[in-house]
Amino acid sequence: MAPDGSALALLFAVCAVIGVVVASVRPRYGVASVMGMLAAGQGIGHIALSMSMGHHHHAMSPSMLVAHLVAIPFGALAIRAAEAGMRRAITSVRRFILALGITAVPAQRPARTTSVDERAAVRLLLVSPAIARRGPPERTRIPAHLVPA
Repeated sequence: MAPDGSALALLFAVCAVIGVVVASVRPRYGVASVMGMLAAGQGIGHIALSMSMGHHHHAMSPSMLVAHLVAIPFGALAIRAAEAGMRRAITSVRRFILALGITAVPAQRPARTTSVDERAAVRLLLVSPAIARRGPPERTRIPAHLVPA
């Protein structure tokens, strides 16, 4: 039976959390550590899927267990091969660009010209004591009388 929407949402959330944890551990892994992370991810994924209404199988069948045990090393080897391939591809593109002599130059933006008057006005606003006060200025303040007239 196919998992329902809530089980898939939980599975995607679990996969995202596992991906963040794996990415924050170390930038390069050995095959054994990738296999351990894949095994943990598959176990947590099964727990997430078993929480749905129509997907109740807490005990793994022998064929499912064998399939997971075969998938873990093949998955780890595929991940390591993809990492090595990407590293080689990026290195070759970088060498090609360096051989061409192309360097990235940031775009030159014209300098912003401001008049002295603008800066003086801003400085007056920042230094003005009237901004820091609360309430009306003192010369317009009416003294409060305790006894009404």
